[in-house]
Amino acid sequence: MAEQTKGKPIRCKAAVCWNPGEALVIEEIEVAPPEQWEVRIKVICTSLCHSDFTFWQLKGQPDFPRIFGHEAVGVVESVGEGVDEVKEGDLVVPFFLPECGDCADCKSPKSNICGKVIFKVTGGMIRSGTTRFSALSRGPDHPSPIYHVLCVSSFSEYTVVDVANVVKIPSDMPPDMACLLSCGISTGVGAAWKVANVEAGSTVVIFGLGTVGLAVAEGARIQGASKIIGVDLNPQKFELGQVYGLTDFINPKECGDKPVHEVIREMTDGGVDYCFECVGLASLMSEAFLSSRPGWGKTIILGVEMHGAPISISSIEILKGKTVMGSLFGGIKPKSDIPLLANKYLKKELQLEGFVTHEVSFQDINKAFDLMLQGEGLRCIIRMDA
Repeated sequence: MAEQTKGKPIRCKAAVCWNPGEALVIEEIEVAPPEQWEVRIKVICTSLCHSDFTFWQLKGQPDFPRIFGHEAVGVVESVGEGVDEVKEGDLVVPFFLPECGDCADCKSPKSNICGKVIFKVTGGMIRSGTTRFSALSRGPDHPSPIYHVLCVSSFSEYTVVDVANVVKIPSDMPPDMACLLSCGISTGVGAAWKVANVEAGSTVVIFGLGTVGLAVAEGARIQGASKIIGVDLNPQKFELGQVYGLTDFINPKECGDKPVHEVIREMTDGGVDYCFECVGLASLMSEAFLSSRPGWGKTIILGVEMHGAPISISSIEILKGKTVMGSLFGGIKPKSDIPLLANKYLKKELQLEGFVTHEVSFQDINKAFDLMLQGEGLRCIIRMDA
């Protein structure tokens, strides 16, 4: 197939979103060949992340029509000029946060935010600004541009990504598990591992037990935390979370008039070593901070504040030696850490299967959005060949 298509446009099916909040439409598109520093991938399977869902719902955005999807796994179909770290036939995971490997930021262990290839939410390719997708609905002689989302756009049978947004993984990694490493699971596990550096025997609290929150629990379990407390309004999350190391559970509805942070302080003799906010609410960020231990407590914020509200914290509490940290993509350096996580899974050190709660065919991709809208399950795998 690669010999027949290399250097040529490919016509394939994609799930195109024409307007915010509208159902995706499966239609034929054209995918241009990769240009310099680019890789064209045949997508095997993908999944719906909450970030896609958020940008799908958000009104008033430019760059439509667009192709969503940024958790995926696929096989390299062809590469552009200057690409030598992956080749045709490699099993690869694309990811949204670029890593060029050459700039001062990429070379530093202190950052995973590339200073050379800049991440953007929508538009064209991150270096050239031009799109590789064209809609054919007006006829093959009048193609119209379709825009990329989060540097991946995996809701298509073929996609093109920058070489800074892709990494080769072991060929024996199951595709449905590999696709989970593109964003949510790596974000949560990485936050406990790379950002907080949770120590053996330490105490942890996690606000919000969705995919990312449960992945934080898994990361804290691997790191050897002795007490991992989950905070969520859904009591069923405790049973699910125990698989990933949760030792305790708090339902804020059952705390009466007592603030959650007071309950946590009582449970942990003054506060936990590491607090993680995985929802995206300023009130929970403040509550997490108040739950941390004076002297060395760290609060790690993973959720983007869904209403754009600022965080309010006491300067007195800061002076007690507490720390607030942000975490983008769990602090992981994707080109080195995603293969490492894949190997941890293959060695049965990292649990992934329980995160997949639903599967749908590509033709039924809108069911994945319905499931997320209804708050059902964790990750829904979308199989391109089903």
